Amino acid sequence: MTQQDFTQGSVRKQLIFFAGPIMLTNLLQVSYQFIDSLWVGNLLGANALGAVTISSTVVVTILAFIIGINNATLTILSQQKGMNDKQGLKKYVNAFVVLLTGLSIVVGLFGYFFSKPLLLFLNTPAEMLDEASAYLKINFLGILFIMGYNFIGTVLRALGDSKTPLRFVFVAVILNAIFDPLFISIFGWGIHGAAWATVFAQGISFLLALAYSFRHGLVPFTIPYLPSKEEVWLILKLGVPAGLQMMVIFAGVTAILSVVNSFDGAVVAGFGASQRIDSLITIPAMALGTAVNSMAGQNIGANQWDRVRQIALYGTIINISIMLSIALVVFLFAGGLTKLFIRDNEALTFGTDYLKIIAFFYPFIGVNFILNGVVRGAGAMYQVLVLNILSFWLLRYPLTYVCSNFIGPNGIAVGIGISFIISSIFAFSYFKWGGWKKKELFSSGTAIGQ
Repeated sequence: MTQQDFTQGSVRKQLIFFAGPIMLTNLLQVSYQFIDSLWVGNLLGANALGAVTISSTVVVTILAFIIGINNATLTILSQQKGMNDKQGLKKYVNAFVVLLTGLSIVVGLFGYFFSKPLLLFLNTPAEMLDEASAYLKINFLGILFIMGYNFIGTVLRALGDSKTPLRFVFVAVILNAIFDPLFISIFGWGIHGAAWATVFAQGISFLLALAYSFRHGLVPFTIPYLPSKEEVWLILKLGVPAGLQMMVIFAGVTAILSVVNSFDGAVVAGFGASQRIDSLITIPAMALGTAVNSMAGQNIGANQWDRVRQIALYGTIINISIMLSIALVVFLFAGGLTKLFIRDNEALTFGTDYLKIIAFFYPFIGVNFILNGVVRGAGAMYQVLVLNILSFWLLRYPLTYVCSNFIGPNGIAVGIGISFIISSIFAFSYFKWGGWKKKELFSSGTAIGQ
């Protein structure tokens, strides 16, 4: 049985073995994007790669809100699992299926018909516009597959299974790696082929996940029916702020880029290379954050508050241990790591310096992931949204701007690093003294407040 009951047993062992597959899944997701860019860049050239990059930005921005609603499954379904409310679990799975299907259709149609205006709004270069529009339209046609593929993985993690979603992400990565050169070059579909490769890979993975879940009874699916107002309201109450969290983070990253872009091309290139390494380094912290969200949710649903505190404690200890180890490796080999992505001497120097400065701030951003994950497990989504707004807009962007003006390019890393420390203090303060423990999501059943 791959699903785990987190309300009993060793918290430390459960956290390690549950978070491990999530880390590998996140790593595969990063490799998916890397492989996609590799094939497009080499087979179709720089303009096509630029078109894919711009189009992907539009998709991520528009999907952020819906993915946030999807992420609310971790809290609602994990609490239902902890309450051992099988009927409630079925009802909320059905509610999510109906709501996300409807939203996917609406967003898919909107994106298909308004792809070109969206790209024009982003000042897409004229030579990339047609290719970017074609790529974007096809991605929007397959949005239901993309959402379904992510939804099943999220449901399984909420129920304590992180191994099965790993298999389906692995299938999607392999299929995409095969379909990309096949569709782009051999079939001669060009940029259209790159888009269809993504849609087909995720579509097949979604259908396999659906069939496997039905066959083994992993997800309590039912014939879809209209959910109650209470179910829809709860999903939106948690999903809307969760979606806004994603958009706040995305917008915050864009704001940081505006500071970076105020320097010369070498700084921009060096920062871009270091960010690719950053995306790998933060995978363990993000995976632990997802794991504690699900584990805390089950225990809050079961009213096991001692175990919730243990989850937060062990999650923080494991995070600090892993991130300090990674920080040491990054500090010692920053130059070699940066050289994997860029060769220009000035860009290489900045990228290396950036990684050396930021390296030992990584444990603090990990603390944010852990404590916010526990708080999300209680359903305190608006509170985490506020913490994210504080982190990105009142701390990270202003500090990066000020430090870069006083120190120069290296001030970018200093400002971001200081914001990690202060935002982790805010996260700890809310975790310790905030009212998240008093949240009560369900009006009947086991009490989950304290």
